Amino acid sequence: MKNTITTVLCGTLLLSGTVFVSGAAFADDYAWDQLVALTDETNGIGARRVGTPQEKQTADWIAEQWKKSGYKVTSQPFSFELDGKVLKSENVMVDIPGQSDKVLVIGAHYDTKGDEKGSLGATDNGSGVVALLAMAKDLKGKQLPYTVRLIAFGAEEFGLNGSKYYVNKTGALDNVVGMINLDTIIGGDKLYVHSAHSTPYKCDYVRKANYTGDTSVRSGLKAVSDQLYKENGHKLHPTFEGYPEGETGNWSDHAPFACGGIPIGYLEATNFAIDGEEGNDGYSQTTNDALWSCFDDKTLSACNREEEKHWGKIWHTKFDRLDTLTPLFKDRLQTQLNQNIQVLETFALEANKWVK
Repeated sequence: MKNTITTVLCGTLLLSGTVFVSGAAFADDYAWDQLVALTDETNGIGARRVGTPQEKQTADWIAEQWKKSGYKVTSQPFSFELDGKVLKSENVMVDIPGQSDKVLVIGAHYDTKGDEKGSLGATDNGSGVVALLAMAKDLKGKQLPYTVRLIAFGAEEFGLNGSKYYVNKTGALDNVVGMINLDTIIGGDKLYVHSAHSTPYKCDYVRKANYTGDTSVRSGLKAVSDQLYKENGHKLHPTFEGYPEGETGNWSDHAPFACGGIPIGYLEATNFAIDGEEGNDGYSQTTNDALWSCFDDKTLSACNREEEKHWGKIWHTKFDRLDTLTPLFKDRLQTQLNQNIQVLETFALEANKWVK
């Protein structure tokens, strides 16, 4: 799918497949093409379950794309235990040099879950991975205030193994001023940005825990998104039980960084307005009828809560694949992907305004 848009948004011009922000030009088809190449099960890699040859193939593929963009790639192999077996994975990373030795980390996991149900991990988390690839391509040679470190984390789905390993390496957090986590950044009805919870996560796995719920990265990302996209910018989720407005739990790769004392922002596509299986918790990502046994527009919930089978969920399900989602959502997936990338790149170009 190619998406050619001509519109003007608050000084932002999108024209003929290129996004222009403050004089910088970013190609918007590249990320989509890479998402297709990564997640297509016939011509690409498809599902990427932890510890499988496909997960290793994905790490190698990410490294190869970054090398094509002119970067020196660092691999960080590690082992972890799952169901009584010792498995291997790796983190893959590149640095985009900035004017300062301060570091902004932007990360996304590349492994998948739900392959036994038919998931190919297009939204979770192929979308985050290809955003990293696009950022490396677009920001190369740009004048950045901080060095941007892009990290593709392995083995996230069963214990955040890659991000935990990274954070516990001696010196890994030296000079790091912020971390942005990309996990399922397309697919849901709305785009959100979160901070870590104001109540500390359990951090006993971090060697030098120093928890922070600092909201500076979240605030900066939201300000950039609001400036570029006005009412269509990233939202803060409303307060729901156990989670104040705009605060998230410890279930993705941002958590070890928050435990290590690094301010985090977390981009996600879902829909907190839906009264899902466990309430308004964001686990139901869309009101699209195809992802419900029966959806009630009036209650924003299932017609029959006892009989509902799908609950509008995409990640880890048979719906998380482009051949299913693209006919349902048309241009929405690529539009969301482009918006996230544009917000990230703009933030990176002015990160010193938001984090010190």
